[in-house]
Amino acid sequence: MTDGPLDDQRTETQYGPLLLEADFDAEQVADVRRALTECLLGAGLGGDRLDDFVTAVNEAMTNAVRHGGGRGELRFWRRRHLVCEVRDHGSGFGDPVPAIPASRPRPSAGGGMGLWLAHQLADSIEVRSGTDGVRVRLTMAVTDPADVPPAPGWGAAGPGGPGPAWPGDAG
Repeated sequence: MTDGPLDDQRTETQYGPLLLEADFDAEQVADVRRALTECLLGAGLGGDRLDDFVTAVNEAMTNAVRHGGGRGELRFWRRRHLVCEVRDHGSGFGDPVPAIPASRPRPSAGGGMGLWLAHQLADSIEVRSGTDGVRVRLTMAVTDPADVPPAPGWGAAGPGGPGPAWPGDAG
């Protein structure tokens, strides 16, 4: 299921300036992860929440490389909470977009635990898919997540969940 074009670039102007933007392939994932960690520290995230968010984003980046054409793009910004978006340029999930499993999936040779793990570690996750790739948006509050309202335009956690489309998406 697609809610609009995945190449919309209006996120920076709607949510604030980008703090990190990076293209990556398999050899660059570790470098981008280190750069993201430094940005997150600078944005006030630390301790276990820092580790959790970096791991969640790493899972999305690894999925982009493994399942989405061998490369991806990462964008990170802060508004009231931290937002990291990972995009790939694969063929997408198809229609309908599979739901993120509610319970731990069984590991397989093809993977299958990345989005579930990211969902467990980030405060929220949303997945959008189209014929030109998959976009995973993860958020993490610097404070208690209950104190931070969702960004305007966000729907429920999980791919294709109910709620308004992302800003810039055709609805």
